[in-house]
Amino acid sequence: MTALEGVLPLPLPLSVIAFCAAVCAGPAVWQLVERGRVSRRAEALFGRTGTTGPAVRRVRERLTGLPKEWFCLPVAVVLALWGESVLPLVAGAVAVPLVRRRLRAGERRRAAERRGEVMRRLCDVLVGELRAGAQPADAIATTVRALDRGRGGPELALVVAAARFGGDVPAALRKAARQPGAEGLVGVAACWRVAVDGGAGLAAGIERLGAALRAQQDQRDALRAQLAGAWSTVVVLALLPLVGLAMGWAMGADPVGVLLHTPAGLGCLVVGGLLEVTGFWWAGRIVRGGGAS
Repeated sequence: MTALEGVLPLPLPLSVIAFCAAVCAGPAVWQLVERGRVSRRAEALFGRTGTTGPAVRRVRERLTGLPKEWFCLPVAVVLALWGESVLPLVAGAVAVPLVRRRLRAGERRRAAERRGEVMRRLCDVLVGELRAGAQPADAIATTVRALDRGRGGPELALVVAAARFGGDVPAALRKAARQPGAEGLVGVAACWRVAVDGGAGLAAGIERLGAALRAQQDQRDALRAQLAGAWSTVVVLALLPLVGLAMGWAMGADPVGVLLHTPAGLGCLVVGGLLEVTGFWWAGRIVRGGGAS
């Protein structure tokens, strides 16, 4: 008992215990969600294994189906209990739509990247179909149906319909190219128009288009790799205030209590939060500008 008293001279507050419990429970919940995803993939490949009960499967499904932005609220509740203030709850409620917007933007970006990959593969497969002797309309209809699998929406379905029933294929391709990531279909439409009107080789034109799309993607990947260091610097600078709070807490001070329960601390919290958000936004804009140039 004396040894424990030498290590912990003061009893831990209930709020600190709740905070530590939440921190320990976070990885467990994440592991549960990830295991649920893996189990569903395994069931899709090999069938149901029967290793988990229905109650566990229902919990996993509910956790997996919960929008990720709502995990801001449990974090806010823990911080509110720890700091004994309602301000973290307000901040968590404000953070939910902001995080949702950020997550939706990331989903749209990833969808555009997947669609761009489909467009590059479409050029390669279409060239192979044409050089194998297929008619252009049959080749593009077969290629789109094989590669799209419903991910491109009704626009690519219109391309298939136009190719099958003698419609305006270039117009359908240009309409489908309005989707983010499918801009390469404008080049396919141009090659189709030139081949129909001037008798030029459609396969050769689409092959050059596919090479140009791959070169553009390689350049984008190289630029993204070069900007990875800048993004890491931005994230580290954004986390420095939290490191300062943790250092103050480790030294025996109460920075959270000062920030949440004193007028000077509240002023510093508001000004610091605004500067943090402005600096992160400005640094991100600089890095994104470098990636777009």
